[in-house]
Amino acid sequence: MTRLPRLTPASLTDDQRELYDAIAGGPRAGGPFPLTDAEGALTGPFNAMLFAPPAGQALQRLGAAVRYETALGDRVRELAILAVAAHWDCAFERYAHEPAARAVGVTDAQLAAGTLPDDLSAVEAAALRFVDALLEGDVDDVTYAETVPTIGNRVAVELTTLVGYYATLALQLRVFRVTVPVEQP
Repeated sequence: MTRLPRLTPASLTDDQRELYDAIAGGPRAGGPFPLTDAEGALTGPFNAMLFAPPAGQALQRLGAAVRYETALGDRVRELAILAVAAHWDCAFERYAHEPAARAVGVTDAQLAAGTLPDDLSAVEAAALRFVDALLEGDVDDVTYAETVPTIGNRVAVELTTLVGYYATLALQLRVFRVTVPVEQP
């Protein structure tokens, strides 16, 4: 049971409506899962953002940037998101991003392998080693020296930001008990 009431479009304040429109009408609208339920309430982490519109606006802008405005390859981005989901045991992030990963060529075998599948390109493997280190709490000097020359400084910064963003979402999803939508037959 979710801890926050579902906010429908008719119940929103002006600030909430502006945020709702930015989420529902932005680049996420074409994503792999429905952003709204049958009543128009936002799904996943997005409903929680409506309860604090200034923070929600900043968070949704950051999320849009790490999803749609980075130098990260699509496969690296989705594998990194799924590594965060696995680390935080976040069912909603897996629900939302496994279809996106498959759509960019991540195989079921790679998904099942965990955070560092065997059959990745050199860039993908380096990026995911960097992500694994971030998820353990820090990137030591050896890992940094072994990965950053392959992925570059920009990708290192973007991966660090992506891991922080999706860790924030995973925490909110857990605290507010947001569950994966039940599929309708």
